[in-house]
Amino acid sequence: MTTLRGEEAAPRTLSVPEPASRQDGTHPRPQLVRPAWADLDGPWSFRHDDGDEGLGAGWSAGFRSEHGATDRTITVPFPPESVASGIDEPGFHPVVWYARSISAEDLERAGRSADASRVLLHFGAVDYRATVWLDGVRLGEHEGGHTPFSFDVTHVLDASTDVDAGTDTTHTLVVRAEDDPHDVTQPRGKQDWHEDPHVIWYRRTTGIWQTVWLEAVPPVSVAALRWETEFPGSVVRGTIRIAGRVTAGTTLSVSLRHEDGDEDLGSASVVVPAGATTVDVVVPVARQTNGQAYDEIVWTPETPRLIDATVVLGHPDGSGDVVASYLGFRSVAVDRGAFLLNDRPYDVRSVLNQGYWPDSNLTAPSPAAFRREVELIKELGFTATRIHQKIEDPRFLFWADRLGLLVWGEAPGAYAFTPTAVQRLMREWMDAVERDVSHPCIVTWVPANESWGVQHIAHEPAQQAYARALADVTRALDPSRPVISNDGWEHAASDILSVHDYEASGEVLAATYADDAARTRLLAGMGPAGRRILVGDAEDHGQPVMLTEFGGVNYQPGADRDDAWGYSVAVDGDDYVDRITALYDGIRASSFLAGSCYTQFTDTLQETNGLLTAEREPKVPIERIRRAVAGRD
Repeated sequence: MTTLRGEEAAPRTLSVPEPASRQDGTHPRPQLVRPAWADLDGPWSFRHDDGDEGLGAGWSAGFRSEHGATDRTITVPFPPESVASGIDEPGFHPVVWYARSISAEDLERAGRSADASRVLLHFGAVDYRATVWLDGVRLGEHEGGHTPFSFDVTHVLDASTDVDAGTDTTHTLVVRAEDDPHDVTQPRGKQDWHEDPHVIWYRRTTGIWQTVWLEAVPPVSVAALRWETEFPGSVVRGTIRIAGRVTAGTTLSVSLRHEDGDEDLGSASVVVPAGATTVDVVVPVARQTNGQAYDEIVWTPETPRLIDATVVLGHPDGSGDVVASYLGFRSVAVDRGAFLLNDRPYDVRSVLNQGYWPDSNLTAPSPAAFRREVELIKELGFTATRIHQKIEDPRFLFWADRLGLLVWGEAPGAYAFTPTAVQRLMREWMDAVERDVSHPCIVTWVPANESWGVQHIAHEPAQQAYARALADVTRALDPSRPVISNDGWEHAASDILSVHDYEASGEVLAATYADDAARTRLLAGMGPAGRRILVGDAEDHGQPVMLTEFGGVNYQPGADRDDAWGYSVAVDGDDYVDRITALYDGIRASSFLAGSCYTQFTDTLQETNGLLTAEREPKVPIERIRRAVAGRD
């Protein structure tokens, strides 16, 4: 193993990106960054296809007036159900089409050159099933509404380029998205299958809802990264997947540097065999006597220190690939009834976050909105957030990494237990874990919630087996984090026993969660809402117990919605704060609760039980909420 120093390992012909920890939050894949990329967001041509006629009519080759349909303009990545899209039609439209030209300027912004000759077309997320064409050539299909996918479009660009036209050639990109609003085997989360939102479900998000972008890469390139840290210990392990044919003598180097850029933390280089390569980098500062230097590099919400990584794929001829990434040096675990962050008990003080905006549905109104979300959650006094029934945009996770916020990653649930539903959720969830596994902010995985999709798990062995399988496959993909098999109740194989309890009285909460005797009663009997906490052969092994949904106080300052919904009602601001304070006082009186999650961060459509309005305005002065949540100013 050869030791290298920093960016000096990069071949001279390669452009080295800025440190990934210092990015501005706009890159759609923040842990694998090259200097150039081109987003394709903005105006696209758009059509509904309620009769599913587009395939037969040849729309895949591009929209032409003789096809008899009316073109409209949609603003990508906002879904057509949203106001921000410019379409604003929330009704049932199971098939939609998009079209956009890709210009020479787009390819130039993507960084295409003689060295970076291959072009990748990336989609952040398209709900639910997408088929993509370029210049009439079918690139492929992707199923799964929350996970990314990509196509290498080089062959199509080269084949359809008019040599006489030179760099002025444009290419036609077409996307067909299919999202059956009545198919409850699709992992859909909080998206309603009724035409109008009802109870706790919201308007749908169909089609493209995360950034579409282009990126030019060398013929042999870094395709994916995974970071693992040995803690307590002193090793960072990078697993790097490589695309393209590796030639003899190709090397892969990883160099780590403290986020302030002043200190090299370690470097290593290996000869690349093929496919995926693992590189172990020793971090000497973490080896100091008694671990006294850990505090200089560990990641916590209070000290969210990031480590920048430069990954260089070098060929003997001096060409290759270089990408910027980052990681956090930290560990999470559970032991003796406690949640452990960096091997020390940590009180998880979380808030439920639907990740929904009034004018743009599941899509954030701008990349900057992700930063403000994280800032607001921290200003409210929380150390964590549970992204509810949504696999959130990686740019939110970047700001959680950068600013210091624990995140519970959760799958969007399906609402049926069938072979199709099982296969769909399992596949999409595995893709989500693979995408997000390197984010230090994510500390817990939640593949199912409140028995959605396993409605009869209390009595059906098959549904219990499915819940265990979801939890176990998550552990197989990522053994470094605790997993909750079914958040809220009816646990089959959970590392944390989470409970949902919307009791309105703080005194009652204090009695329910008072001491070890109360814990025994809770786990042995019927829990809140008449639900068992443990099912099948699940047992109490001393796992941490957390109250992961509670509160839900409905308060509408200056408004009076007829469809307003919550679990209890406050009459004014003082009553609102008193109710929240009493609930938190009840939780703080518990001798065994290891964490909590308040419902919820913002109002969402008819759910008016947020701490903030849907527009992200606090309902009472934010310091009053923080005092109630944190028990101090």
